[in-house]
Amino acid sequence: MVEQENKKKMRGILAALKRLYPDAHCALNFKTPLQLLVATILSAQCTDKRVNKVTERLFKKYRKASDFTNADISELENDIRSTGFFHNKANHIKASCILIATRYKRVPKTMSEMLTLPGVARKTAHIVLGNAYGIVEGIAVDTHVARLSQRLGLTQNKTPEKIERDLMEIVPRKEWLSFTHLLQYHGRQICHAQNPLCHRCSIKEMCLSRDLYVS
Repeated sequence: MVEQENKKKMRGILAALKRLYPDAHCALNFKTPLQLLVATILSAQCTDKRVNKVTERLFKKYRKASDFTNADISELENDIRSTGFFHNKANHIKASCILIATRYKRVPKTMSEMLTLPGVARKTAHIVLGNAYGIVEGIAVDTHVARLSQRLGLTQNKTPEKIERDLMEIVPRKEWLSFTHLLQYHGRQICHAQNPLCHRCSIKEMCLSRDLYVS
């Protein structure tokens, strides 16, 4: 019964957000699967706007996996420094590109292979597979998707894996990719982590948390 109610609620949420954000798409700029992989790794704890500014220069300097593989790690760290956590990100990018260059010869097209890349968890894998290859195996749960799903009462879980499982039960499979984009757009523009703009929210009537943020 609860699942059926949540499926009905989900249809309303999707319809409202599609009207509000008809052009919702991946906000990271990329031309190749490798570029999207690198950009997604850089996006951890960083805004997409900042990442796009960094990758505009980065992708002119590093064009292939081998370019990252052969990069001086200190130089790569400096190139991505403004995205934060640059030491770990540089190591993950270089190690992933080594694996791509030596084992796969391209950015993998399966979840199991994607998860062998250093620094790549399900969220990053879903983003790359869905947006670069059109392969949708689940729902990418980033900070926006997690926050909004919890506020809307679509899940009571806290971990990305359990949130994803809950959402896959109620979001139509054909909407898995667009659902992530829609919640990301709404999270950036309206449902902020701090001080959400509930008075401007088009889905507030379906939100269990709306009364918590009314001043």
